[in-house]
Amino acid sequence: MLLDIYIVMKAFVFPGQGAQFSGMGKELYSSYSVAEKMFEEANRILGFRITDIMFDGSDEELKETKVTQPAIFIHSVILSVCHHDFNPDMTAGHSLGEFSALVAAGAMTFEDGLRLVSARANAMQKACEMQPSTMAAILGAEEKIVEEICAKVSGIVVPANYNSDGQLVISGAIEAVATACEMLKASGAKRAVQLPVSGAFHSPLMEPARKELALAIEKTNIIKPICPVYQNVDALPHTSPAEIKENLILQLTAPVKWRQTVENMWNDGAREFTELGPGSVLQNLIKKNKPESITQGYQ
Repeated sequence: MLLDIYIVMKAFVFPGQGAQFSGMGKELYSSYSVAEKMFEEANRILGFRITDIMFDGSDEELKETKVTQPAIFIHSVILSVCHHDFNPDMTAGHSLGEFSALVAAGAMTFEDGLRLVSARANAMQKACEMQPSTMAAILGAEEKIVEEICAKVSGIVVPANYNSDGQLVISGAIEAVATACEMLKASGAKRAVQLPVSGAFHSPLMEPARKELALAIEKTNIIKPICPVYQNVDALPHTSPAEIKENLILQLTAPVKWRQTVENMWNDGAREFTELGPGSVLQNLIKKNKPESITQGYQ
């Protein structure tokens, strides 16, 4: 009860892969000179005109990993710069969105963040090509049951995204994920749906990508952010550059603890959640976790 009399704290959250859409960022580019400047800077950093694909490309072009992750990052960070009232008490991002959250909170520069995201996308793509793998959404099953069944399956399959109560994503080798899905449905899960992804993100199969990205992260200058950033690995707030780096390195092979992140942000006083980036996935998940929260989005 005492928490309800505190000043309402503002949380800004940033989406991950899958939120992209054709035309994303086009209105920003034409409406704000600072946005135009940052979009053109992104084209220079990446060495190709990603804006052409973002603004006018097809859905298939946007799905390419080397495009998808930088595109969402660029869009999200520019929104934080152009937002009329970006004064966060805390930030967080889902998977890829954690990089957007860190840059928006001032922990690293836009250029450094974009270079890391591009390196991450390329490393993940290579890891995906090394072994056929996939992910599946499990609906209506208790987290403990999902964890226990994944542990019983022969082969690599693990919980990857703790999105909300009753929604958990598993990740791993194709056969192991299929077996886990059948076992989970037999144990009472409402649905087990294989996702249209090309790899087992946030699983041990991303270890080659983690090692490659770790080298780039270690070389990146990260400073203390303007507010706590809640990181995926432990769902806790961080401001220490050393801790932020360590958690970013661990993130690729560890699960995204989004439900726990929202819970911790709420317990720390967050009542207004603003999603900056394409889509509204995080607003929907936050509402599932905390129906009484105030949510809004800008894209």
